[in-house]
Amino acid sequence: MFSKSKINDPAPQDADASKPAPSSASAAPAPSKQSEFKASAPKAKPPASVLSSDLHVTGNMKTTGDVQVEGTVEGDIRAHLLTIGETATIKGEVVADDVVINGRIVGRVRGLKVRLTSTARVEGDIIHKTIAIESGAHFEGSVQRQDDPLNPGAKSAPAQKPNPAS
Repeated sequence: MFSKSKINDPAPQDADASKPAPSSASAAPAPSKQSEFKASAPKAKPPASVLSSDLHVTGNMKTTGDVQVEGTVEGDIRAHLLTIGETATIKGEVVADDVVINGRIVGRVRGLKVRLTSTARVEGDIIHKTIAIESGAHFEGSVQRQDDPLNPGAKSAPAQKPNPAS
């Protein structure tokens, strides 16, 4: 009346599958099982790239990952999450989804979420969607809220359309 399920018994099933056609039957299911496993396995997020305090970079940097800067960068930085350490100095434009500033930036900051901690020193404009400025932070420049601060032409494009019409 009841029969034993073959699903939970992998050894006889593999032996039966390999006997009728060992080269074609065993080779075909193996890649599909591996690809299914790779597709269902979550991708591990890579760690943040760290620029140490003794590193001086001249030039632009661009990544889709996370960056933590402790040294000096003369150039623009574009990243997903950018953390500016207390010992860091950035001379250039910073563009990131999330920007946490503990050090010094001389230049424009663009971010969806911008946070200036109490040790932050910013000389330049901040264009943001949300901003947090802790007590003790030093800031010289203007603050402007935009729905899409990562796209420099986002606000100017709609403003130009009504001008020719009027």
